[in-house]
Amino acid sequence: MARKSTRKANPQQGSLLTPVLASPVDVERLPLAMFAERAYLHYSMYVILDRALPFIGDGLKPVQRRIVYAMSELGLHAAAKFKKSARTVGDVIGKFHPHGDAACYEAMVLMAQAFSYRYPLIDGQGNWGSTDDPKSFAAMRYTESRLTRYAQSLLSELDQGTVSWIPNFDGTLQEPRVLPARLPNVLLNGSSGIAVGMATDIPPHNVREIAAACVRLLDSPRTSIEELCTQISGPDFPTEAEIVTAPQEIVEIYTTGAGSIRQRATWDKENGNVIITALPYQVSGGKVMEQIATQMQNKKLPMVVDMRDESDHENPVRLVIEPRSNRVNTDTLMSHLFATTDLERIYRVNLNLIGLDGRPKVYNLRELLLDWLKFRTETVRQRLQFRLNRVTRRLHVLDGLLVAYLNIDEVIRIIRQQDEPKPVLMKRFALTEAQTEAVLELKLRNLAKLEEIKIRGEQGELSKEKAILDKTLKSKTRLKRKVRAELIADAEEFGDPRRSPIKVRPAATVMSDSDLIPSEPVTVVLSRKGWVRAAKGHDLDPNSLSYKSGDGYLHSAQGRSNQLLVCLDSGGRTYTLPAHGLPSARSQGEPLSSGLSPPAGATFSGVMLGDEDLCHVLATDMGYAFIARLGDLYTKNKKGKTTLRLPTGARALPPQPVFDVDTALVAVATTSGYLLVYPVKELPKLSKGKGIKMLGIPGARLKSGDERVMGYVVFAPGQHLTVYAGRRLLRLRPADIDRYRGDRGRRGRKLPRGFQQVCGMMAE
Repeated sequence: MARKSTRKANPQQGSLLTPVLASPVDVERLPLAMFAERAYLHYSMYVILDRALPFIGDGLKPVQRRIVYAMSELGLHAAAKFKKSARTVGDVIGKFHPHGDAACYEAMVLMAQAFSYRYPLIDGQGNWGSTDDPKSFAAMRYTESRLTRYAQSLLSELDQGTVSWIPNFDGTLQEPRVLPARLPNVLLNGSSGIAVGMATDIPPHNVREIAAACVRLLDSPRTSIEELCTQISGPDFPTEAEIVTAPQEIVEIYTTGAGSIRQRATWDKENGNVIITALPYQVSGGKVMEQIATQMQNKKLPMVVDMRDESDHENPVRLVIEPRSNRVNTDTLMSHLFATTDLERIYRVNLNLIGLDGRPKVYNLRELLLDWLKFRTETVRQRLQFRLNRVTRRLHVLDGLLVAYLNIDEVIRIIRQQDEPKPVLMKRFALTEAQTEAVLELKLRNLAKLEEIKIRGEQGELSKEKAILDKTLKSKTRLKRKVRAELIADAEEFGDPRRSPIKVRPAATVMSDSDLIPSEPVTVVLSRKGWVRAAKGHDLDPNSLSYKSGDGYLHSAQGRSNQLLVCLDSGGRTYTLPAHGLPSARSQGEPLSSGLSPPAGATFSGVMLGDEDLCHVLATDMGYAFIARLGDLYTKNKKGKTTLRLPTGARALPPQPVFDVDTALVAVATTSGYLLVYPVKELPKLSKGKGIKMLGIPGARLKSGDERVMGYVVFAPGQHLTVYAGRRLLRLRPADIDRYRGDRGRRGRKLPRGFQQVCGMMAE
């Protein structure tokens, strides 16, 4: 029958109603904030202690511990026949872990994957996933499983009084609170999990290194973390990829209990191709190939022409990357891929786990190993004490059996004649209840004379064992030696060489845009109307190209496709464009103004291409010039920047590259037929400005009338100089050029008759 309740309005609380119960009941009244705080705290502690963080003793979370224990109860040891995983999952969730079967099976799969666990706890048969897709495992009804030999190191002492037992979720069964691990599994297999307000990320380690560090701590408890790191060089993942974190950083991680570890794929060169042979921990080869393919599609990786996955059973990881040519620097390429793909991964380290006091704590390496050794030492002590108790009880029983054998006829008579022989035997031979029970349970076959000899032999052996156990339990040194010997034996049994080598490598760097562009020789050609194009190679004759009607060749520059092109307009402004983005010389090009924003009325005078340190002479037709470094002319502004300051009415001439400033010569010709030759180094080096006079009349300015600088050429000593005047040409040999040598700023010498109207010069 439903309980009736009435609501009475409280005039002081406005619209708030207070329920009034019809019958008195016990109700705990709490403020909502306090109730929410307590509820969330309880939930947080549950997630921290019973779900997300491992215990320092066995290194397992509750679900993992219950899976391993349930499999041991099913008899699925390493030598047993495989059983369906569904059977195991059913026992786990039905007896110990009342949660979803999918989550339980996924935890089980993780412990069976050799690429996820350094030392797997479960031996799986069937499809248990792959490195490319760890979650591609088959359903639990298809796979079969059993425990591995290593899992026995967690279970072998379970029935020897080493752990406490707690009721399962419904109180019908008992389960171990913790497994008596013989090795520090929390470091060997690592762990990861996210709780409320905290998380854990413990990388796996090598059993031989961890055991060696434990032995050293047992021998010398004051060993520092730096000294422990001589035994433990770093984490050891289930993959052969390299750990490239510096050793001093690893020491810092072990000191603070937090940090990050970088792991990088290993690769070799084979017939000019890059062969990736090992991937970082939990990295999929398919995802790496997808990341590289995306860069290739976006034209961010032009030096790679092909890639393929040649992995098979013999080569679990074999990714082939084919460079465009043998000129590609594979070290630079791989450094870029390490920085932009999962070929290099960073793993967070946070040694946060449940300690011996049942509380979460971030440990450093020394604290973690010392606490685990306390756990292990106490486990061994309890095991020895359990054995001592059994030996003592057995010796006590044997004493009673020996009395019975010495008085066998009397014992038989009492048993046959007495209705209740037990108290009579106890009184007649001064036996305890346990001894009497043992005598009464004797079988007739064991009444032979030979049994007395066996009993005395067993007494002798057990007495010796009892003496050893007593000495060991009473001596901390002996107990420590036993723990030490067992650690060494287990490390020898389950140990293997380190898989993840630790190498000191330079940090991975992303290649710049210019580095990503293939470095190929190109010739950039500029037409008189400002159309530009680029041709492969340096053996191109620009005059042989086709031009639009009314247009023709103006200027060209040679360089490489991954360099920046600098354009100079008639007003002295410079602009920058990437050379690889220019149209091909197979077409007639595109106007420079389509990608730039020059001032109205400005035309382009020339182009410059080359290394940043390559120098060029910039000059005006009024006779002023200076030397500029190409890198100083770069600009990101589409409107350019003012570099060459022009006098009124002047215009910029095509620039000329200077390959050797110390030895190069410059020849300057005017429209009136004067020619002057002098060393280029007499011109100043500037990043911008007007420059100084190239030639003229001493003490006078260059005439501002019809006479201007027609052009100039920079050439090396020993080259010939050809002067054009219409269809006529004058070829000047080095000896002839000396006639026109002079000081900068001079008028120069008059060219021969017929060459007063100079229209061009060329050095060859």
